[in-house]
Amino acid sequence: MTLRDATIEDLHAIMAIENRSFPTDAWSPETMAAELASPHGRYLVDEHEGTVVGYGGVRALRGSADADIQTIALLAEHRGQGRGRILLRALLAAAAERGAREIFLEVRADNPSAEGLYLAEGFEEIARRPHYYQPDDVDAIVMRRELRGHPVPGTTTEEAKA
Repeated sequence: MTLRDATIEDLHAIMAIENRSFPTDAWSPETMAAELASPHGRYLVDEHEGTVVGYGGVRALRGSADADIQTIALLAEHRGQGRGRILLRALLAAAAERGAREIFLEVRADNPSAEGLYLAEGFEEIARRPHYYQPDDVDAIVMRRELRGHPVPGTTTEEAKA
């Protein structure tokens, strides 16, 4: 496993994962390209044997007290191996490096694996947004985690290599 900064050259691979992971509400290529180019976020890709198998992004304006995990997705055949946890920790570290003291995310209420990961990594549910994910009519669970005083273990890109 190797994590590295995503570039616009990764857009095609990211969109393939996006569309497989979120078939009914995937972001458009234009939206994803704008995210990759934005100075207000950091996107990482997870490579396995030279192939992009996952990605994640965080929006964290430098100097802002809060940040948001925008997305994390892995190809189904690479889930359950700890890759999502390592990717999440790298995004938490990126937010902390930019000065964020707390971080938020939304997770689909019908995704207990992702919710379990976030709970295990110190997030807590703070709200629900009914019918948030459309057209599936699925609630969003809004979660929050403090970054200050809670070190994020295993967060460097070098440590993510296996």
